[in-house]
Amino acid sequence: MEKNRLEAFSDGVLAIIITIMVLELKVPHGAEWGDLLKLWPKFLSYVLSFIYVGIYWGNHHHLMHTVQRVSGGIIWSNMLLLFFLSLVPFATAWMGENHFETNTVVVYAIVLALAGMAFFALQQVIASSQKHDEKLVAAMEKVRIKGIASQLAYLAAIPIALWKPGISLFLFAVVAVVWIVPDRGIEKALKG
Repeated sequence: MEKNRLEAFSDGVLAIIITIMVLELKVPHGAEWGDLLKLWPKFLSYVLSFIYVGIYWGNHHHLMHTVQRVSGGIIWSNMLLLFFLSLVPFATAWMGENHFETNTVVVYAIVLALAGMAFFALQQVIASSQKHDEKLVAAMEKVRIKGIASQLAYLAAIPIALWKPGISLFLFAVVAVVWIVPDRGIEKALKG
């Protein structure tokens, strides 16, 4: 399979995920500002998830630049990532609809952790095919360390949500800020 086909499929799935999320934002039944204000949990959930999907899209884009040949391992680890990301609209809607109640935040944290693990698996499969390029391997190691730290934050968010869901939301936001700008190390390693 050509890399372009895998990228196009992944881009399409991610676009659909964002579309599903925005369709969950229902128009308020009234025309007053107060009616709109009642939607803040749904909107906040949407913004957080939109940022996460955008982060995955950007990092997936950079990661795919390293691929020379698409193997079965790359296809299936990519499918695993897309599967877990496809659960984001459900977790987002449930969390927003229920005003960040404990169980909804726990499920959101689990979905983020599973998507993060799947991205890590994809990265490892791709990295194993690039062992000959020392600069690229070093750049991917830096991203891997950031990914492990993110996983620890997601996993910590699960029990924390049982106590204080707001702290878990803060952890999600911190991880998003850390990842908001894709690491340029991979891009530099490919150029140099």
